[in-house]
Amino acid sequence: MISAEQNDFLCRVEPGTPAGKLLRRYWQPIALSVDLEGPRPVRPVQLMGQHFVLFRDESGKLGLLDRDCPHRGADLAFGRLEHGGLRCAFHGWLFDAKGSCLETPAEPAQSKLCSRIRQGAYPVVERAGTVFAYIGEGEPPAFPDFDCFVAPESHTFAFKGLFECNWLQALEVGLDPAHASYLHRFFEDEDTSASYGKQFRGASADSDMPITKVLREYDRPEISVEPTEYGMRLTALRKLSDTSTHVRVTNMVFPQAFVIPMSAEMTISQWHVPVDDTHCYWYAIFTSFTGPVDKQQMREQRLKLYELPDYTSRKNKSNNYGFSVDEQLTETYTGMGEDINVHDQWAIESQGPIQDRTREHLGSTDKGIIAYRRMLVKAIESTRAGESAPMLIDDAQARTLTGPPSIDGIGATADTDGYWQSADRERRLKSDWASARLAA
Repeated sequence: MISAEQNDFLCRVEPGTPAGKLLRRYWQPIALSVDLEGPRPVRPVQLMGQHFVLFRDESGKLGLLDRDCPHRGADLAFGRLEHGGLRCAFHGWLFDAKGSCLETPAEPAQSKLCSRIRQGAYPVVERAGTVFAYIGEGEPPAFPDFDCFVAPESHTFAFKGLFECNWLQALEVGLDPAHASYLHRFFEDEDTSASYGKQFRGASADSDMPITKVLREYDRPEISVEPTEYGMRLTALRKLSDTSTHVRVTNMVFPQAFVIPMSAEMTISQWHVPVDDTHCYWYAIFTSFTGPVDKQQMREQRLKLYELPDYTSRKNKSNNYGFSVDEQLTETYTGMGEDINVHDQWAIESQGPIQDRTREHLGSTDKGIIAYRRMLVKAIESTRAGESAPMLIDDAQARTLTGPPSIDGIGATADTDGYWQSADRERRLKSDWASARLAA
């Protein structure tokens, strides 16, 4: 249990807040590359309470600018893409991707005003179908050589979804391995061969046992938390017999991402990115160790559940998340359909726009959440003191950070650590792109 002041210290990220200053030191996902397809690649973006406009100019270069025009404050998200930049529709002032003012057409021909105007501009990069932005001070950190960033583009797929709640309670779901046995419980096991693109519907690695059966019948995992260079590793063990144990290894990548297994062939790297203090997006990069990802199937599956352009869930608080009494009695524990993101959405949105942690009572299974909050507090305090924080890495450090291993499988009870390490290596050795990296 923490105080209201401590809760605000951790949760609030808008300009001027301690946690907001910390998160601004890192790259943040702000859009999917597919969002910038079509005849007009311009999109408004809100990140940690600040408003921007993202665009791709005629040459293909990305730009991220403050959304209000420095002339009279009009909305640049309605601007026109032309002549190498984004032109304000109010008076025609033109800005390039670096924020330089290229033209002020209503001014006299001899005017020097244009040379003195500069719009706020921020670094943006594309990785694995996702646009990342850096809105902090100084130089941004390097991207680590994690699987999602080094796999071929053909072997990754990106998607996102909107949650109407604070980013921290959304992130903490990924630090809680115990919840899956209830929140994501299915009463019947499907054909695991038809589970492509669906989380918690396939078979655990090195077995033919559906993960749904594991979660349903073994609901008291033994959870351990281990600090790592990138954040922390969480291991959840569900003992099936004296000789076999289900092993699930997930990772928290500081400050607000986690890497988890989706299936024997795929992992998910997921960020929880604050729009403001009471809304956040989850961004997920799915990475395949076998063949190329069927991007069309993956996107079509998800667009049945999410509406464009804002990627809002079709099942939400306005329709009780699709809750069905009959389904809850016979099919799923929640009665809210098969998509686990909807389950998560209900769980975290039902805590309120910002969870009141003065009323919570943590248990032993919450050790990952407790460890993360301590890490977060320490990093916020370090930032306030002008010191470093985890994962503020340079290029040399970034090359040493690989993986991280993320496994869901069944191994020998006598050596669970050895199992997940060997399972990770074996999967990489069988992968064209990952095995090449091992050889290097």
